[in-house]
Amino acid sequence: MVTLRALTPDDWPLWRDLRLAALTDAPHAFKAGLADWHDGGAQRWRARLHLPGAHRVAAFLADTPVGLVGGMPGTGGPGERELRSLWVGPRARGRGVADRLIEEVERWARADGGTELRLAVLPGNAPAIALYRRHGFAPLDEPPGADGPGELRFAKRLSSPA
Repeated sequence: MVTLRALTPDDWPLWRDLRLAALTDAPHAFKAGLADWHDGGAQRWRARLHLPGAHRVAAFLADTPVGLVGGMPGTGGPGERELRSLWVGPRARGRGVADRLIEEVERWARADGGTELRLAVLPGNAPAIALYRRHGFAPLDEPPGADGPGELRFAKRLSSPA
């Protein structure tokens, strides 16, 4: 059974371990590299979990951490939110973990007043693109923004919270 837990700054060791595992397992899926995250210590990791308006979540299977995702305020307007850093460990793939993480960020975004959820994915990451399309994300036809050239941008309109 998949369980999710919202993370606080005190959960920085868990966030660090999951993020480093993600960067080790799937370096092709993230702009940041493993070398970018080995400096800074506890203060840097804690700060990442203390960003105003952010929602960081860890996924667990049988009490073992197996995935992570972040929800962030967007930069394009008051209703825009972003899904970031989705990753599921290899032994947990195909078990609905990514679906639950995406659904949790969508839930958070709606509850936070979001009307659109955006994300960026690197070209060539076919499994991620298929996952996002399956969840209703559509590619945006816009020039690259702050996320840099070469990233594919997707968005999904959000309904009001139930």
